[in-house]
Amino acid sequence: MKKDIILSGVGGQGILSIATVIGRAALAEGLQIKQAEVHGMSQRGGDVQSHLRISSSEIHSDLIPRGAADLIISLEPMESLRYLEWLSAEGWIVTSTVPVINIPNYPDEETLTKELEAQPHVIALDADALAREAASPRSANMALLGAAAPLLDLDAGLLEEGIRAIFARKGEAVVEANLAAFRAGYETAKKQTAR
Repeated sequence: MKKDIILSGVGGQGILSIATVIGRAALAEGLQIKQAEVHGMSQRGGDVQSHLRISSSEIHSDLIPRGAADLIISLEPMESLRYLEWLSAEGWIVTSTVPVINIPNYPDEETLTKELEAQPHVIALDADALAREAASPRSANMALLGAAAPLLDLDAGLLEEGIRAIFARKGEAVVEANLAAFRAGYETAKKQTAR
């Protein structure tokens, strides 16, 4: 088993929480992981990305070579497109469609939509709306993780255990809200990939 994943978004969106949950699930399955993080100016809405490599055999580098990523998971549509040169020909993009307009020349929504639709393997969803529907407006990142879950080759139950572990200190209500968002994203992705 081998998965090379690029996680991207804007500072404060919870990219590193997604990486933590995936990493815990991978370790629980006895897999090896390596992670490299690049933090932008998160307090100013800068870009944040992380390379997460999972394998059943030894991993020699924490950086994913260009053209080798199996998956881009992004909480922001422009950020998902920023890393296309890392994506393999068979790779998938799982992205939220909600833009975070943090630069003056941010592309218009129609342009972003067309570029995403031109990619062969995309799951695009409004992660913010899914989180609100699950009564957890701050858990869009967990809705996005749920949407990526069918592509991770990890047991969904272990991902849920990871969510429980990282949010446990915030109380059971927060845990359940994040699990609800994760499950909503998972169901949305299953519908999109069944087409």
